[in-house]
Amino acid sequence: MNTSHIDKVKLKFPEIILDSHSFRGDQTILITKESVLELFKFLRDEPDLDFKFLMDLTAVDYLNRKQDRFEIVYHFYSLKHNSRLRIKAPVSENDCTIDSVSSLWKTANWYEREVWDLYGIKFNEHPDMRRILLYEEFKGHPLRKDYPINKRQPLIGPLN
Repeated sequence: MNTSHIDKVKLKFPEIILDSHSFRGDQTILITKESVLELFKFLRDEPDLDFKFLMDLTAVDYLNRKQDRFEIVYHFYSLKHNSRLRIKAPVSENDCTIDSVSSLWKTANWYEREVWDLYGIKFNEHPDMRRILLYEEFKGHPLRKDYPINKRQPLIGPLN
């Protein structure tokens, strides 16, 4: 691999990259959240990259960070090139949304629902944005760092 994945993305989308690094073959790119769909189509469809496998999608809560509190983290794998790439997109607490990538990878449907359920980050244009692990009456998002650990939840009885 003569050119790194980071370099290929920088050549095609120089304006969307906020930061990037490569350490021991682990390549990470921090991008603007508005560009996920366009970039991810390129990552999936460009033969030199061929990231057809979305391995994971999760979130990180940086509670006391001055700027964007959350980051959505995407892990991609290319079977063709046996390579990995991590993409991160910052999301602010004030605008706690990002575009859904479930139109590109079906597995994103569950991952995005999990992030919504546990962190409260909504995915625009998601086909079924509802809780996946917790019940609908659950108040709050328990993986947020400011979620009170002793919070009592409504008791939900058996469904009839």
